[in-house]
Amino acid sequence: MAATRLELNLMRLLSRCEALAAERRDPEEWRLEKYVAALEDMLRELKKQSSKPAPELLNEYSRKVDFLKGLLEAEKLSSSTEKALANQFLAPGRTPTTAKERTPATKTVHLQTKARCTGQMRSELLGTIDPQGSVNPIFSPLCSCRGLTSDEKQSAVELDAVLQHHQDMQEKLAEEMLSLARSLKNNTLAAQNVIKQDNQTLSHSLRMADQNFEKLKDESDRLEQHAKKSVNWLLWIMLIVVCFIFISMILFIRIFPKLK
Repeated sequence: MAATRLELNLMRLLSRCEALAAERRDPEEWRLEKYVAALEDMLRELKKQSSKPAPELLNEYSRKVDFLKGLLEAEKLSSSTEKALANQFLAPGRTPTTAKERTPATKTVHLQTKARCTGQMRSELLGTIDPQGSVNPIFSPLCSCRGLTSDEKQSAVELDAVLQHHQDMQEKLAEEMLSLARSLKNNTLAAQNVIKQDNQTLSHSLRMADQNFEKLKDESDRLEQHAKKSVNWLLWIMLIVVCFIFISMILFIRIFPKLK
Protein backbone atom coordinates (compact mmCIF):
# COMPACT_ATOMS: atom_id res chain seq x y z
CA MET A 1 0.00 0.00 0.00
CA ALA A 2 1.37 3.45 -0.98
CA ALA A 3 2.05 5.91 1.82
CA THR A 4 -0.50 8.69 2.25
CA ARG A 5 0.38 12.37 2.36
CA LEU A 6 -0.07 12.42 6.14
CA GLU A 7 2.28 9.47 6.56
CA LEU A 8 4.90 11.11 4.31
CA ASN A 9 4.68 14.32 6.34
CA LEU A 10 5.00 12.28 9.52
CA MET A 11 8.13 10.55 8.20
CA ARG A 12 9.71 13.87 7.15
CA LEU A 13 8.98 15.53 10.48
CA LEU A 14 10.18 12.44 12.36
CA SER A 15 13.45 12.48 10.43
CA ARG A 16 13.85 16.19 11.19
CA CYS A 17 13.22 15.58 14.90
CA GLU A 18 15.80 12.78 14.96
CA ALA A 19 18.34 15.12 13.35
CA LEU A 20 17.60 17.82 15.92
CA ALA A 21 17.85 15.35 18.79
CA ALA A 22 21.29 14.24 17.56
CA GLU A 23 22.60 17.82 17.73
CA ARG A 24 23.72 19.69 20.82
CA ARG A 25 20.91 22.09 21.65
CA ASP A 26 20.65 25.14 23.83
CA PRO A 27 18.52 24.79 26.96
CA GLU A 28 16.16 27.38 25.50
CA GLU A 29 15.68 25.49 22.24
CA TRP A 30 11.93 25.06 21.69
CA ARG A 31 11.61 23.65 18.18
CA LEU A 32 12.12 19.97 19.05
CA GLU A 33 9.43 20.04 21.74
CA LYS A 34 6.95 21.66 19.34
CA TYR A 35 7.85 19.21 16.60
CA VAL A 36 7.30 16.23 18.91
CA ALA A 37 3.89 17.60 19.93
CA ALA A 38 3.03 17.92 16.23
CA LEU A 39 4.21 14.35 15.68
CA GLU A 40 1.84 13.11 18.38
CA ASP A 41 -1.09 14.90 16.71
CA MET A 42 -0.17 13.54 13.27
CA LEU A 43 0.21 10.04 14.66
CA ARG A 44 -3.25 10.20 16.24
CA GLU A 45 -4.74 11.37 12.95
CA LEU A 46 -2.91 8.63 11.08
CA LYS A 47 -4.36 5.95 13.37
CA LYS A 48 -7.87 7.24 12.69
CA GLN A 49 -7.57 7.03 8.89
CA SER A 50 -9.16 4.18 7.01
CA SER A 51 -6.08 3.68 4.82
CA LYS A 52 -3.68 3.56 7.74
CA PRO A 53 -0.35 1.68 7.53
CA ALA A 54 0.31 -1.81 8.85
CA PRO A 55 0.11 -2.27 12.64
CA GLU A 56 3.84 -3.03 12.81
CA LEU A 57 4.68 0.27 11.11
CA LEU A 58 2.31 2.19 13.37
CA ASN A 59 3.91 0.61 16.42
CA GLU A 60 7.33 1.64 15.12
CA TYR A 61 6.16 5.24 14.64
CA SER A 62 4.69 5.27 18.15
CA ARG A 63 7.90 3.82 19.55
CA LYS A 64 10.02 6.58 17.98
CA VAL A 65 7.66 9.37 19.03
CA ASP A 66 7.59 8.04 22.60
CA PHE A 67 11.38 7.87 22.55
CA LEU A 68 11.69 11.53 21.50
CA LYS A 69 9.12 12.56 24.10
CA GLY A 70 10.94 10.63 26.82
CA LEU A 71 14.25 12.15 25.68
CA LEU A 72 12.85 15.66 26.14
CA GLU A 73 11.49 14.78 29.57
CA ALA A 74 14.85 13.30 30.59
CA GLU A 75 16.68 16.47 29.53
CA LYS A 76 14.49 18.50 31.88
CA LEU A 77 15.75 16.60 34.93
CA SER A 78 18.16 18.37 37.24
CA SER A 79 20.97 15.90 37.95
CA SER A 80 22.97 13.86 35.49
CA THR A 81 22.28 10.71 37.51
CA GLU A 82 18.54 11.11 37.00
CA LYS A 83 19.12 11.80 33.32
CA ALA A 84 21.23 8.66 32.92
CA LEU A 85 18.64 6.58 34.78
CA ALA A 86 15.82 7.99 32.64
CA ASN A 87 17.78 7.32 29.45
CA GLN A 88 18.22 3.69 30.46
CA PHE A 89 14.46 3.17 30.23
CA LEU A 90 14.10 4.77 26.79
CA ALA A 91 13.39 2.40 23.89
CA PRO A 92 14.68 3.63 20.51
CA GLY A 93 13.24 2.59 17.17
CA ARG A 94 14.14 -0.71 15.57
CA THR A 95 14.10 0.31 11.89
CA PRO A 96 15.53 3.33 10.04
CA THR A 97 13.12 6.15 9.29
CA THR A 98 14.53 6.87 5.81
CA ALA A 99 16.26 4.71 3.24
CA LYS A 100 19.50 6.67 3.64
CA GLU A 101 19.97 5.50 7.23
CA ARG A 102 21.95 2.34 7.85
CA THR A 103 21.09 2.20 11.53
CA PRO A 104 18.06 3.76 13.22
CA ALA A 105 18.72 7.40 14.07
CA THR A 106 16.94 7.06 17.39
CA LYS A 107 19.38 4.32 18.42
CA THR A 108 22.31 6.60 17.61
CA VAL A 109 20.69 9.45 19.56
CA HIS A 110 20.14 7.08 22.46
CA LEU A 111 23.79 6.06 22.52
CA GLN A 112 24.95 9.68 22.23
CA THR A 113 22.69 10.73 25.09
CA LYS A 114 23.89 7.87 27.29
CA ALA A 115 27.51 8.76 26.53
CA ARG A 116 26.85 12.43 27.29
CA CYS A 117 25.18 11.59 30.61
CA THR A 118 28.03 9.24 31.49
CA GLY A 119 30.55 11.97 30.76
CA GLN A 120 28.68 14.44 32.90
CA MET A 121 28.49 11.96 35.77
CA ARG A 122 32.22 11.28 35.49
CA SER A 123 32.98 15.00 35.43
CA GLU A 124 30.81 15.58 38.50
CA LEU A 125 32.58 12.79 40.35
CA LEU A 126 36.00 14.17 39.42
CA GLY A 127 34.90 17.69 40.31
CA THR A 128 35.70 19.23 36.92
CA ILE A 129 32.12 20.56 36.59
CA ASP A 130 29.41 21.23 39.07
CA PRO A 131 25.92 19.64 38.85
CA GLN A 132 24.65 22.68 36.90
CA GLY A 133 27.16 21.98 34.14
CA SER A 134 29.52 24.95 34.70
CA VAL A 135 33.24 24.39 34.88
CA ASN A 136 34.74 24.44 38.36
CA PRO A 137 37.22 27.34 38.49
CA ILE A 138 39.62 25.34 40.62
CA PHE A 139 40.10 22.76 37.91
CA SER A 140 39.88 25.02 34.86
CA PRO A 141 43.62 25.89 34.75
CA LEU A 142 44.48 22.26 35.23
CA CYS A 143 42.24 21.26 32.37
CA SER A 144 43.73 23.92 30.10
CA CYS A 145 47.27 22.93 31.02
CA ARG A 146 46.69 19.30 30.36
CA GLY A 147 45.14 20.07 27.00
CA LEU A 148 41.94 18.05 27.49
CA THR A 149 39.74 17.53 24.44
CA SER A 150 36.40 19.25 24.01
CA ASP A 151 33.09 17.74 25.15
CA GLU A 152 32.14 16.84 21.62
CA LYS A 153 35.34 14.84 21.04
CA GLN A 154 34.99 13.15 24.41
CA SER A 155 31.40 12.27 23.65
CA ALA A 156 32.48 10.87 20.28
CA VAL A 157 35.11 8.67 21.90
CA GLU A 158 32.64 7.47 24.50
CA LEU A 159 30.08 6.91 21.77
CA ASP A 160 32.53 4.73 19.85
CA ALA A 161 33.20 2.71 23.00
CA VAL A 162 29.50 2.33 23.70
CA LEU A 163 28.82 1.38 20.08
CA GLN A 164 31.60 -1.21 20.18
CA HIS A 165 30.25 -2.60 23.44
CA HIS A 166 26.75 -2.84 22.02
CA GLN A 167 28.08 -4.40 18.84
CA ASP A 168 29.92 -7.04 20.87
CA MET A 169 26.77 -7.68 22.87
CA GLN A 170 24.73 -7.98 19.67
CA GLU A 171 27.23 -10.44 18.20
CA LYS A 172 27.16 -12.46 21.40
CA LEU A 173 23.37 -12.42 21.45
CA ALA A 174 23.32 -13.41 17.77
CA GLU A 175 25.60 -16.37 18.49
CA GLU A 176 23.43 -17.40 21.43
CA MET A 177 20.28 -17.07 19.33
CA LEU A 178 21.90 -19.13 16.57
CA SER A 179 22.87 -21.80 19.08
CA LEU A 180 19.35 -21.79 20.52
CA ALA A 181 17.91 -22.03 17.02
CA ARG A 182 20.12 -25.03 16.25
CA SER A 183 19.21 -26.77 19.49
CA LEU A 184 15.54 -25.99 18.86
CA LYS A 185 15.85 -27.44 15.35
CA ASN A 186 17.52 -30.58 16.69
CA ASN A 187 14.88 -30.95 19.40
CA THR A 188 12.15 -30.44 16.81
CA LEU A 189 13.64 -33.09 14.53
CA ALA A 190 14.02 -35.50 17.46
CA ALA A 191 10.45 -34.88 18.56
CA GLN A 192 9.30 -35.34 14.96
CA ASN A 193 11.07 -38.69 14.75
CA VAL A 194 9.59 -39.80 18.08
CA ILE A 195 6.11 -38.78 16.97
CA LYS A 196 6.62 -40.60 13.67
CA GLN A 197 7.68 -43.77 15.47
CA ASP A 198 4.72 -43.46 17.84
CA ASN A 199 2.38 -43.08 14.87
CA GLN A 200 3.85 -46.17 13.24
CA THR A 201 3.50 -48.13 16.49
CA LEU A 202 -0.07 -46.92 16.90
CA SER A 203 -0.93 -47.87 13.32
CA HIS A 204 0.57 -51.33 13.83
CA SER A 205 -1.39 -51.74 17.06
CA LEU A 206 -4.60 -50.71 15.30
CA ARG A 207 -3.96 -53.22 12.51
CA MET A 208 -3.28 -55.98 15.06
CA ALA A 209 -6.43 -55.03 16.96
CA ASP A 210 -8.48 -55.22 13.74
CA GLN A 211 -6.98 -58.61 12.90
CA ASN A 212 -7.63 -59.91 16.42
CA PHE A 213 -11.19 -58.61 16.25
CA GLU A 214 -11.77 -60.43 12.96
CA LYS A 215 -10.30 -63.65 14.36
CA LEU A 216 -12.41 -63.33 17.51
CA LYS A 217 -15.50 -62.81 15.39
CA ASP A 218 -14.73 -65.91 13.32
CA GLU A 219 -14.12 -68.00 16.43
CA SER A 220 -17.36 -66.75 17.97
CA ASP A 221 -19.29 -67.79 14.86
CA ARG A 222 -17.67 -71.22 14.89
CA LEU A 223 -18.39 -71.66 18.60
CA GLU A 224 -22.00 -70.66 18.05
CA GLN A 225 -22.36 -73.16 15.22
CA HIS A 226 -20.71 -75.86 17.30
CA ALA A 227 -23.04 -75.12 20.20
CA LYS A 228 -26.05 -75.39 17.90
CA LYS A 229 -24.81 -78.74 16.52
CA SER A 230 -24.20 -80.16 20.01
CA VAL A 231 -27.68 -79.15 21.11
CA ASN A 232 -29.21 -80.84 18.06
CA TRP A 233 -27.34 -84.14 18.70
CA LEU A 234 -28.35 -84.11 22.37
CA LEU A 235 -31.99 -83.62 21.42
CA TRP A 236 -31.91 -86.54 18.99
CA ILE A 237 -30.24 -88.79 21.55
CA MET A 238 -32.89 -87.94 24.15
CA LEU A 239 -35.65 -88.67 21.65
CA ILE A 240 -34.10 -92.02 20.78
CA VAL A 241 -33.74 -92.94 24.45
CA VAL A 242 -37.37 -92.02 25.16
CA CYS A 243 -38.59 -94.05 22.20
CA PHE A 244 -36.48 -97.04 23.25
CA ILE A 245 -37.87 -96.90 26.78
CA PHE A 246 -41.43 -96.63 25.47
CA ILE A 247 -41.00 -99.63 23.18
CA SER A 248 -39.33 -101.60 25.94
CA MET A 249 -42.23 -100.97 28.27
CA ILE A 250 -44.72 -102.12 25.67
CA LEU A 251 -42.76 -105.32 25.07
CA PHE A 252 -42.44 -105.91 28.79
CA ILE A 253 -46.18 -105.60 29.22
CA ARG A 254 -46.81 -108.01 26.35
CA ILE A 255 -44.36 -110.59 27.55
CA PHE A 256 -45.36 -110.49 31.19
CA PRO A 257 -49.16 -110.30 31.30
CA LYS A 258 -50.94 -109.04 34.38
CA LEU A 259 -51.31 -111.66 37.16
CA LYS A 260 -54.82 -112.75 38.06
